[in-house]
Amino acid sequence: MSENDPQSAATSNNAPEQEFGLQRIYTKDISFETPNSPDVFTQDWKPEISMNMQTASKSIGADVYEVVLHMTLTCKIGEKTAYLCEVQQAGIFGVRGFNEAEMGHMMGAYCPNVLFPFAREVISDLVSKGSFPQMVVSPVNFDALYQQQLQQQASQKEGQPSTH
Repeated sequence: MSENDPQSAATSNNAPEQEFGLQRIYTKDISFETPNSPDVFTQDWKPEISMNMQTASKSIGADVYEVVLHMTLTCKIGEKTAYLCEVQQAGIFGVRGFNEAEMGHMMGAYCPNVLFPFAREVISDLVSKGSFPQMVVSPVNFDALYQQQLQQQASQKEGQPSTH
């Protein structure tokens, strides 16, 4: 940057410094259930897998946030549940200098992207330790999910009557 360029100097002095830091990743809660064992081990292995995912974030200090990725995986053989695996993978992130829209994206997409591989590993380990075939959870596009959520919120607001 040139010292003689007043526009560049003004821009750099007025722009808030953006910082992102990962302070800690941890498993907040895990649960693994095999409600129909040992009978389920004698069934033909044609599983039906369903997955539910949610994220939550909260401020825990000045510019410090906890983000939790909650994943529930249910495996059924016919009408019987073979296993139910729940993981809450959490992280503590230092985030500073982002505007409201950027913060929404950080909490709703970027941080869950960081947490996902850890949750995926926990699920794989739990399923294997339950004596079931390896479960590899497919990658998730959190950016697309976040954009979808924003669109749903916008359409819900448009559908509500105004309160003038």
